[in-house]
Amino acid sequence: MDQFGIDYIEGGWPGSNPRDMEYFEAVKDVKLKHAKISSFGSTRRADLSVKKDPQLDLLLKSETEVVAIFGKSWLLHVKKIIRTTPDENLRMVEESIKYIKSKGREVIYDAEHFYDGYKDNSAYALKTLEVAIQGGADYLVLCDTNGGNLAEYIYETTAVIVERFPNLKIGVHCHNDIGLGVATSLAGVNAGATMVQGTLNGYGERNGNANLTSIIPNLSLKMDFPLNCGKKLKKLRDISLFVDDLANFRPDTKAPYVGASSFAHKGGIHANAASKDSRSYEHIEPALVGNRQRVLVSDLSGRSSIMMKAQEMGVELDAKSTDLKSFLNELKKLEYRGYEYEAADASFKMLLQRWLKKIKHPFELISYRVIVERDETENKLISEATVKIKVKDEIHHVVAESHGPVGALDRALRQALEKDFPGIKDVSLSDFKVRILDSADGTDARIRVQIESSDAKEIWGTVGASDNIIEASWEALRDSVEYKILRDKK
Repeated sequence: MDQFGIDYIEGGWPGSNPRDMEYFEAVKDVKLKHAKISSFGSTRRADLSVKKDPQLDLLLKSETEVVAIFGKSWLLHVKKIIRTTPDENLRMVEESIKYIKSKGREVIYDAEHFYDGYKDNSAYALKTLEVAIQGGADYLVLCDTNGGNLAEYIYETTAVIVERFPNLKIGVHCHNDIGLGVATSLAGVNAGATMVQGTLNGYGERNGNANLTSIIPNLSLKMDFPLNCGKKLKKLRDISLFVDDLANFRPDTKAPYVGASSFAHKGGIHANAASKDSRSYEHIEPALVGNRQRVLVSDLSGRSSIMMKAQEMGVELDAKSTDLKSFLNELKKLEYRGYEYEAADASFKMLLQRWLKKIKHPFELISYRVIVERDETENKLISEATVKIKVKDEIHHVVAESHGPVGALDRALRQALEKDFPGIKDVSLSDFKVRILDSADGTDARIRVQIESSDAKEIWGTVGASDNIIEASWEALRDSVEYKILRDKK
C-alpha cells in the first residue's frame, strides 16, 4: 500500500488482541516511503481520567505517528450503549484528543454514527465536532457506521459540515450495508471531504467497508481529483489480487475496474464493435487500471468473437477460412452438451489448436481407473487412481492415492508426466467446481467440471463435461496439464 501511494494505513486496535499488538511491534521496523501508520481506538471511558485509561495508554505505546480515535455522535449510543451523560461524552471526546495531541501525535477523529446522530439531533452531533476541534483534532471524519444512508443525504450533511468548519480537514467513512459504500464516499468528496476511509477490495464487517479499489479510480479517472496513488493506477489490479491472495479470498471476477470480467465481451455484436473501437463497449482503457480486454466465447459468439479470442491467445486465423465457420458450429454443439468456455480460456485454446491441427498431443491416454475404498475398521476413506499414458514411444503406468478420486487421478497423471515434463511440478490446483446441468435426470445428470490451475507465472481455467464426474474431471485435468506443457515448450 505504501508503494502504491496510500496516504494513511490504519493497522488495528492496540490491546484488542495479541495479533494487533504483534503487528504494531513489527511495523516499527518497516521503512515506509510515503504512508503514515495509524493506530485505532476509542475515547477514554466514562468517569475515568485520560492518564488512567489503559486503552489510551496502549494507543501511545503503539508508537504510531498517527492515532485515529472514535467517539460517540449519536445520543442513542451515548445514553443506551455507553450509558453516560451527554456532557460526559463531550468531555470524553475533547480530553482524549487533547491528551493524545499533547504527546505529539497527529489525531484523526472518527465521529462514529455521525450521519445517524445528525439526523436524530443535529445540535448535539455538531457539538461533538466542536469539542473535537477544541481538543486539537487534525481531521474530522464523518462516519456512516451503519451504512444505511443514501448518497444524497451524505452529500447534503457533509456540505453543511464543510461550510461550518472551513479551516478543518474533513473525511468520510462509509459502509456498504445498502450497497452504496462507494457512492456515499464519492458524494462526501463532492461535498468537500478530502479524506476517504475504506478498505482494499471492500473487506469489512457485515456487508463490507467502502471499496477503495472502486473509489480510487473513480476519483482519479472520473472526477479528476489529484491523488498520490493516482500515479500508480496501473498497479491497481495487481494490488487487488495481491490482497485477495494474502487474505486467502478468491478474487471477485465482477469487481468494477479490477475484476476479470470488467472488460470482457461475450455477444458477437459487442465483440465486433469492441474490435473496431474499444470505446464502444468500454468506459475506460483497461490498461489504465492494470486490467485488459477479454473476449468470452460461448454459443452467443460469432466470427468476430472467435477472431478476437484467437488473436488474444496468439493464434493466427484466416477470417475467410471455412474452418472458422465449422469451428464455430462445433463450439456451439459443445456448449449445448454442457461445455462452457467463459472461465476456461486454456480449454478453449486447446480446442482451437486441436481443430486447426496445429498441435501435437504431448501424451496419449491409454487408460485410467479410479477406485474408492471405505475401510470402516480404520475409519478411512481412500481413493486410488491408475493412469497409463504414452509419451513418445514410452508407456508410463502409475498408481497414486489421495482422499478423493479427483485428487488421486490428478496425482497419478502428474507423476506419470513429471519425468518428461518437469514443469508439471510447479502446477497447483487452485479451484475445482462441479455444476449439475440437468438435475431432472438425478444421479444420471450431465455434469460440468471447471478447474483453475496456477503456477508461479499464470492462472488458467479448463473445463470438462460428461454424465460421469470422473470423466468430466479427467477432461479438465488433461487440458490443464497439456496447456502447461505446451506453454513451457513455446
